[in-house]
Amino acid sequence: MSKAFASVGDTEEKTISFDEIGPGLYAFTAEGDPNTGVIVGDDAVMVIDTQATPAMAGKVIERIRSVTDKPVKYVVLSHYHAVRVLGASAYEPDEVLSSDLTRQMIVERGQEDWDSEYGRFPRLFAAAETIPGLTWPTMTFGTGMSVFLGKREVRLMHLGRGHTMGDIVAWVPDAEVMFSGDLVEYHSACYCGDAHLKEWPRTLDRLATFSPQALVPGRGAALTSSGEVETAIGLTRDFLSTLYDTTAAAVAEGRPLNETFAAVREAMDPRFGDFAIYEHCLPFNVARAYDEASGIEHPRVWTAERDREMWASLQD
Repeated sequence: MSKAFASVGDTEEKTISFDEIGPGLYAFTAEGDPNTGVIVGDDAVMVIDTQATPAMAGKVIERIRSVTDKPVKYVVLSHYHAVRVLGASAYEPDEVLSSDLTRQMIVERGQEDWDSEYGRFPRLFAAAETIPGLTWPTMTFGTGMSVFLGKREVRLMHLGRGHTMGDIVAWVPDAEVMFSGDLVEYHSACYCGDAHLKEWPRTLDRLATFSPQALVPGRGAALTSSGEVETAIGLTRDFLSTLYDTTAAAVAEGRPLNETFAAVREAMDPRFGDFAIYEHCLPFNVARAYDEASGIEHPRVWTAERDREMWASLQD
């Protein structure tokens, strides 16, 4: 019997946590669902990733209002995926910030990604009718910029390609805390459907040089010590290398996608099979790794139709 497509069978609501991981720095997490970061400055709040709908963002706003009444002036898009960005309007920010490359992704595949992700994970799109349209940044940058929330500096940096071509991190120097987006995951599968798998580990190396004392990953629990951060970066790197190296070896042997998928599953299931959204991600991950190992540099656009066709082709 074939598995339910992606996460359409995942209908159970997750328990939300809202943890302070540094002075005025918070992690909104929900057992492997997409995380949101909150930075409270002297005069304003910055939100890192927004949830998938304005209604879902309302759950974050409730937690923000439990700790501060300062306005949310900035929303940061760590990268472009619908589950991360389409709730932005709920915060009524002054600015929506992203990398130049993330804006390029919205131009290239914004609507296609929305349609695709809604079909893959409907639970995350509660009250989808509240989404007013695509989320567009109002300000973009190349490699980095600083935003000052009063005296508190937040450095937004594009450290390299990885989860997507446009990933950025948010670094708060006064607390040595990092908000990584989906560049780092903790006991959650990396989604690699739009990834640059050969470059991602090098981007992780650059992130690690900051030696964060705490980190909010894209999915999974907040990491509240340097040891936990190192562990999460190592797990992420191991996940990526196992995926890509196994796929590349199969491609070099001339094996088709379905045989490659079986080889990757054999290599990854014992170590990562219990990670959140592992079964959802694996077919998309192998498809992208297969493309990259075959010389397709720029990730192909996922559409709702391509999703279903690929998934069906890999079922027993």
